[in-house]
Amino acid sequence: MFKRLFFGLFFLIVGLLLATALLINPFGWGWIGPIQHQILAVVDPGHEASNAEGAEGQLWTCGMHPQVIQDGPGSCPICGMALTPLKEGGAAGEEKPAKERKIKHWVAPMDPTYISDQPGTSPMGMELIPVYEEEEEEDYSGVVHIDPGYVQNFGVQTVVATRQDIPFEIRTIGTVNYNEKQIYLVNTKYSGWIEDVQANYVGEAVRKGQKLFEIYSPELVTTQKEHLAALDYVDRLGTGAYPDIEARARALVQASRERLRNWDLTDDQIRELTETREPRRTLTVYSPVSGVVLEKMGQALEGMYVRPGMNLYRIVDLSTVWVDAEVYEHQLPWLKLGQGATLEFPALPGQRLLGQIRFVYPYFSQKSRTMKVSIEVSNPSHKLRADMYADVFFEIPSARGVLTVPESAVIHSGRRNVVVLDRGEGAFQVREIELGVNGEQVWEVKSGIREGDKVVISSQFLIDSESNLREAIQKMIETRNQAQE
Repeated sequence: MFKRLFFGLFFLIVGLLLATALLINPFGWGWIGPIQHQILAVVDPGHEASNAEGAEGQLWTCGMHPQVIQDGPGSCPICGMALTPLKEGGAAGEEKPAKERKIKHWVAPMDPTYISDQPGTSPMGMELIPVYEEEEEEDYSGVVHIDPGYVQNFGVQTVVATRQDIPFEIRTIGTVNYNEKQIYLVNTKYSGWIEDVQANYVGEAVRKGQKLFEIYSPELVTTQKEHLAALDYVDRLGTGAYPDIEARARALVQASRERLRNWDLTDDQIRELTETREPRRTLTVYSPVSGVVLEKMGQALEGMYVRPGMNLYRIVDLSTVWVDAEVYEHQLPWLKLGQGATLEFPALPGQRLLGQIRFVYPYFSQKSRTMKVSIEVSNPSHKLRADMYADVFFEIPSARGVLTVPESAVIHSGRRNVVVLDRGEGAFQVREIELGVNGEQVWEVKSGIREGDKVVISSQFLIDSESNLREAIQKMIETRNQAQE
């Protein structure tokens, strides 16, 4: 008794599970579809009739394989999933009035080039799917239709393409360098020994005319004595007695004076020598410019023996500096010599200095693919030093009255740039455009759209993807037609 009761319950449970599996089809088995229809016909005789009435003109498709389209419900021949009603238009569920569709031919779901005039199976054993004449004539020019409910769910936002001025600014970074035109070398044109050095370390600030050091040079002492001897000779000759000899004597004085000048003695030093008539043992060498000592010879100059042409100091005038700014290739057409620039320095917070382009380097950096532009900047406070960083701004004349769209509206796909236009009533069109200048988060549009067009600025990637899908389907249809011919 107990055994019969156990087996009875067991077969009852198995029967219920089997019936549930046949009705629900949780695993998407394709062979269950016809059985489901038979069961529903027995359980609900009016089901088929209602389906027939509601499905007249209704198509069914697979959510995973949109190329599968059938006239009635069933299972996908590729993955076995239950088909869902297809709203005509195929793009995100746009509804159109149902109309009778005529089947043109049948194709294999995995091989669009396999075409048959009759339904059946493909060489791979898959059920053929119908292709309707309307699909051949459908417009695939980038227009897609989206149900208004989906538009709201996508959060589609649009703006109107308008004309405006685009303030164009190039912003880059730069590095401070010394003005090479204001770097001076201090050396002597005679040999001697340095004494009493007054500027003996790098970075020391010096003024123009400031004493740098004194030098004892036997050659210089000898030349001073020669100049004094020429002066005495002229004085002894007097005036008028021997005019020719006197002229030669004055020429000798002038020659010795020029020799002292050529050895960089100042006019004040020569005048002092003429007045005192006493040759100086050492002469003072002065700074030729106000600035900073960049380099000096050796660790110490005191007592050093120097020869003619030895560079003892390298001094730079800091009244102006150069800033080398990096610019990209596409920015070069906007820059020219003499153009103004605004510079900000971390070392001078809150201050803006003005400069001008003085030179454009004739080569590009192979690593960064940038070119250097040299800007001359006034440095009255002498606070700017070499290798400081600067933020550089070039203000370019604005594009006047050009058609613009926001940067967020443009889809850059490498070879082309596109925008999505809102044509109203759920219709959207992908349009290729030609871009111009960019600035203030807007792009200039040279061609492709007109003033007043509504441009999508959000979720346009989803619409573009839908348009690309349609384009791919159209190419498949064209390939099939070519294979038929």
